Amino acid sequence: MLGGKDQEYMKIALKEAHLAAAEGEIPVGAVLVVDDAIIAMDHNRRERNKDATAHAEILVIQEACRRLQRWRLDDALLYVTLEPCPMCAGAIFNARIKRLVYGASDSKAGACGSLFNIVQNKYLNHRAEVTAGVMEAECGQVLKEFLNGKR
Repeated sequence: MLGGKDQEYMKIALKEAHLAAAEGEIPVGAVLVVDDAIIAMDHNRRERNKDATAHAEILVIQEACRRLQRWRLDDALLYVTLEPCPMCAGAIFNARIKRLVYGASDSKAGACGSLFNIVQNKYLNHRAEVTAGVMEAECGQVLKEFLNGKR
């Protein structure tokens, strides 16, 4: 599912990121797909939920587990606008996500290739396929605009 489908789902994740920005949240959006159907989509909600774990990735994994009635998401593809942090990478590993697609890299907290690579660690019993840099400029821009507005 490369190319057009990746961009199609990343555009939806970007819409979620823009919703986050409008709510005063760090603008990260995520979409979880199984069999070419969107199972869950959301954005960061740490401020709204007063919850340090309310990252977009965690929220869509939780929703997908509820909707699918299972914890093992080994047929799922996760699209996220920013490279997941260590917490989210751990959740991706624990949910056995098949494939992760992200837009912008995170040089400060990225755990899927930038600082660490939890989701492809050879010592763990599951490794996700990773595609980085899908719509990277657009994903980075929404973060840049939000952070510049905050300073």
